[in-house]
Amino acid sequence: MKNIVLARVDDRLIHGEVVSVWTPSLSANRIVIADDEVAADKFNSKLLKLLAPAGVKVNVYTVSEASEKLAGEFKKEEKIIVLVKTPITFEKMLEAGVELKHVNLGGMGIRNERTPFVKNVACSPKEVDSIKNMMEKGVHVYYQLVPEQQIIEVSEVIKKRKE
Repeated sequence: MKNIVLARVDDRLIHGEVVSVWTPSLSANRIVIADDEVAADKFNSKLLKLLAPAGVKVNVYTVSEASEKLAGEFKKEEKIIVLVKTPITFEKMLEAGVELKHVNLGGMGIRNERTPFVKNVACSPKEVDSIKNMMEKGVHVYYQLVPEQQIIEVSEVIKKRKE
């Protein structure tokens, strides 16, 4: 498996928090975006690559391509941030054999079936199910906007929602 230092769900993909805070704090040198729609949109893919910090390689793949690439050989010097728009994508990647120990929930805006979940994260019922499925498979799912902020355990959020 590749050296994944952050697996993050964030609608915005590459933006200020990823560029100015997450990438340098983790010494990341590669960003992998896994999204079928973005991968099909060559203009958007090029734009995202331009937003990356200097010296950071960006790859935009479909979910199946990303799963295949991330299952490749581990390279200690390579530190990868994986960005997706929905937790459903990470669940698919897990099913495809990608090893994920932690999933960070970042910005997920209210749209379609999404309702407020925690802080600036909104989830649809299907996304909540994906989060629960990942947790059942031993993935630590948490909310943390930036590294300096305290982690909010998603297991606790789900527990409170049941009460």
